[in-house]
Amino acid sequence: MTERQKDRPWLMRTYAGHSTAEASNELYRNNLAKGQTGLSVAFDLPTQTGYDPDHILARGEVGRVGVPVSHLGDMRRLFQDIPLEQMNTSMTINATAMWLLAMYQVVAEEQGADITKLQGTTQNDIVKEYLSRGTHVFPPGPSLRLTTDMICYTVNNIPKWNPINICSYHLQEAGATPVQEIAYAMSTAIAVLDSVFASGQIPEDRKGDVVARISFFVNAGVRFIEEMCKMRAFGRIWDKITRERYGIEDAKQRRFRYGVQVNSLGLTEAQPENNVQRIVLEMLAVTLSKDARARAVQLPAWNEALGLPRPWDQQWSLRIQQVLAHESDLLEYEDIFEGSHVIEAKVDSLVQECLAEIDRIQEMGGALAAVESGYLKSQLVSSHAERRARIEGGEEKIVGVNCYEATEPSPLTADLDGAIMTVDPAVEARVVASLKNWRDTRYQPPFNHPRPCKALEKLKAAAEGTGNLMEATLECVRSGVTTGEWSEALREVFGEFRAPTGVSSAPVAVTAEAGTPMAVVREKVARTASDLGSGRLRLLVGKPGLDGHSNGAEQIAVRARDAGFEVVYQGIRLTPEQIVSAALAEDVHCVGLSILSGSHAELVPDVLVRLREAGAGDIPVIAGGIIPPADAEALRTAGVAAVFTPKDFGITEIIGRIVDEIRKANKLDPLEVPA
Repeated sequence: MTERQKDRPWLMRTYAGHSTAEASNELYRNNLAKGQTGLSVAFDLPTQTGYDPDHILARGEVGRVGVPVSHLGDMRRLFQDIPLEQMNTSMTINATAMWLLAMYQVVAEEQGADITKLQGTTQNDIVKEYLSRGTHVFPPGPSLRLTTDMICYTVNNIPKWNPINICSYHLQEAGATPVQEIAYAMSTAIAVLDSVFASGQIPEDRKGDVVARISFFVNAGVRFIEEMCKMRAFGRIWDKITRERYGIEDAKQRRFRYGVQVNSLGLTEAQPENNVQRIVLEMLAVTLSKDARARAVQLPAWNEALGLPRPWDQQWSLRIQQVLAHESDLLEYEDIFEGSHVIEAKVDSLVQECLAEIDRIQEMGGALAAVESGYLKSQLVSSHAERRARIEGGEEKIVGVNCYEATEPSPLTADLDGAIMTVDPAVEARVVASLKNWRDTRYQPPFNHPRPCKALEKLKAAAEGTGNLMEATLECVRSGVTTGEWSEALREVFGEFRAPTGVSSAPVAVTAEAGTPMAVVREKVARTASDLGSGRLRLLVGKPGLDGHSNGAEQIAVRARDAGFEVVYQGIRLTPEQIVSAALAEDVHCVGLSILSGSHAELVPDVLVRLREAGAGDIPVIAGGIIPPADAEALRTAGVAAVFTPKDFGITEIIGRIVDEIRKANKLDPLEVPA
């Protein structure tokens, strides 16, 4: 072509990391050799939530959903033979973002890199952790301070780094509408920028430099037109806010810079081969429109609703991007949607609705106040409940799930247990042993006791004051401090935070008119409670371990409440001991455990054993999550009454099954309630 220069492709990444730093390093180097142009690091849940792998809450979680990085030695091994000065690295890390960036900087320095040339992104968006993903640690105020200090440090010392990736991705996963996704993300951005500029660490003439380093990480669902319009609306609103609220005159600094991972919420366990075309459509929504094109794209794998993707599955997703960028003519044209009346009307509508919601949040005192009041969480739980109701009612169609369910056997899933990658259970013991060795040897040269202790004392003193925490954190890294020790020091000063669940305030999403499935289940609940003479049936919904993806648990809790259950739901991050104690204290009729991180094999049997030891082995235990068939069978053999996975999309039916298990456990006859 001769008309114009072909556009440069976006950064191509796959979100990856598992087991150990050594295994993840090999995976990264292989992916880069296949043409991946950036790294996207997945950390395991202990690392994300500030625990060392030998902490009680880390049991079963080490290396499951990402790589464990407990100290500087792990970070060295993670990026061995990968020149960080030449790499663009995205790190999905939030509560402990400052700690991981500090380790990354020190490893880069050890490689001889000029840190002013480091390029990449730390997600560092704590607001969405309170709302959807659940890896928060500290209360909102201290969390915002950590984010503020890190932004100020990077702007002054690592100027090419994106210190925050304001992340609406997980909001959509938690049920956000496009309006909520934009409005909540923009409200977070306002809270962050207000804090940075109020900190006194950035001169007035450098405000544009701060705004230019703010990036976003968004979700693209399968509603192709709506998602593309959402991205155009995002850009317009960001331009308006940065120009009018912060006075940024340079259009380049006001540019809406975003990366994307396309939707995982819409990937199905049923007929999972359909996920490939879903992924392609979702990618097109953020690449076709030049004026709203993502600067970095990472695609999930077709089998993520089944478990952890294998390297081949991730390669397939990378090849999807490469075919679009290099074989199609997409990058040869200007914006092909410019002048479309349909697109313009939709974008204008989204902009107006989003600005109204942003104003509403500002009137509440901003994003953090709206988190603490529970407003944002309850809105998301309600939106998600409405979406689930539309799917179950057939109003929102999902091919292979609630329509066109007849299928030929798929060769991709002929061996379901072989269609995903599994993490060797022995990995955790090896990681814990490696951590012990690090602790034992760091006191020897070049680390000499009590240097780690002194560094932690300096960190706590800095946290009690008002200075920037990054230098104290860097000293902790160089002194051999561990992830858990750094976080525990800050926990002592800042405390911890348990976010509102949004369950109690969520409105009824599924009504119980006569003849509806919900009416049938309500009758079963009422009659079973009467048969047991208990007033109301009581269900405990528990989230053991560190898995913070609470969407499923919240929807079960809301629907059970609407069906007539008294629901006990204490939120995320509980030990099996705490769950059993709550079950006994509340005298529940059933315990439902939700785990999506893969730790079900360790944690669910632990709950069963503790119930039996407490003399409550007759309480039925239900498990739900991304649980492979072999694991599900093992759980049933261990005594779990029922196992539900993403293919069991009918929540009302699940509640009915729970009632059946309660009757069976209490030796009551099966109950047939006429529709």
